[in-house]
Amino acid sequence: MKIRTLAGALALVSSVTLGGCGFLPGSGGDGRTVTVWLMKGSVSPDFLDRFTRSYEEENPSVELEFVLQEWGGIGPKVLKAIEGADAPDVIEVGNTQVAQYADSGKLRDLTLESMRDLGGEDWLPGLAEPGSINGGQYGIPWYAANRVVIYNKDLFAQAGITAPPTTREEWVGITERLDDSADQQGIYLAGQNWYVLAGFIWDEGGELAEDTGGDYQGALDSPAALRGMDFYKQLQALGAGPKDADEQTPPETDVFAGGDVAQIIAVPGSAALIEQANPELKGKLGYFPIPGKSADRPGAVFTGGSDLIVPERADRRSEGIEVVKELAGEKWQTELARAMNYVPNKPALARVIEGQEGTAAMAVGAAEGRATPNSPHWAAVEADNPIKPYMTAVLQGGDAAEAAKKASARITAKLITG
Repeated sequence: MKIRTLAGALALVSSVTLGGCGFLPGSGGDGRTVTVWLMKGSVSPDFLDRFTRSYEEENPSVELEFVLQEWGGIGPKVLKAIEGADAPDVIEVGNTQVAQYADSGKLRDLTLESMRDLGGEDWLPGLAEPGSINGGQYGIPWYAANRVVIYNKDLFAQAGITAPPTTREEWVGITERLDDSADQQGIYLAGQNWYVLAGFIWDEGGELAEDTGGDYQGALDSPAALRGMDFYKQLQALGAGPKDADEQTPPETDVFAGGDVAQIIAVPGSAALIEQANPELKGKLGYFPIPGKSADRPGAVFTGGSDLIVPERADRRSEGIEVVKELAGEKWQTELARAMNYVPNKPALARVIEGQEGTAAMAVGAAEGRATPNSPHWAAVEADNPIKPYMTAVLQGGDAAEAAKKASARITAKLITG
């Protein structure tokens, strides 16, 4: 096995949020080397070593070469690679990036493999749907991560709350009880946390943008989407989160670490940052899925994570497909979930993470996971995101319908022009 790595910054979806290169061992001199681009930090060196030893033992004519890439600037780099004559054989990409790469016409259609070998009909929708473009499956789901509610067990106990809420109504009720003084926030929810808003919109039956037959149009001004924003406003008012900033300004984990915030909405990996900032909170953090409108169904969540793609021009395309099938199959999905606290690509595999409270809560929510609109131009929306100022305008008392109409028009323009 050979691994190459380049230095650079990383934003890892599984740890707190949801380029360059570097090597893991091997010679690559026999012409059967399969080159795999993975994102730096997606897997541990131990996992990669175990997978490589196992795979190369079972496939002695193949040597694996892993090239570790940085998330920053990865889009243009992947596009250049899949257009070139020396494309890697497998590439890990963000699940919401698949449409952009498939639009180039340079990806292998893996529909046959997904149905015949991988049980694609059982994949998490938040990973599978972004990988499906015009009826073809170009991205094979690898792992998922999504937000849950992280709560302070001591503050819940002091308020007499003995069990996490299972419905939105219960959630608002206990949050009102927890937001009972100037010194304690029921929830810290920044005004521009648009990923959380997306879930509330989906719960109401709305969309960020709608496919109108090949063209996407912004849809924040639909009645359903406006109901989602109204719920966000109701919940956000039960704390002191800024109305004009996102969850990183200031970092919500730092605010929670102060000890006077009862809840935040974040990926479970955020707990490590909270405990690092305030060791006294170690062992005092709990997790529950974002509640839905009824107890039998959790709230919808944005699913982040990674898919695996195979460039059409890859020299070892067939061998690359076999590596993808192994990484996405039950054995190594189980190993990956346990090693990295990820949600596996199928709800049926959630059993393998029992006992990991945060990851188990994440897996429950993942069953209702969604992804951003499957447009090759969605990245342009996020680059200059009109959803954020829209949220601020509503939270500061502006007319929701008018602000949503303006934001929807900006989204439509970006999805047309890119």
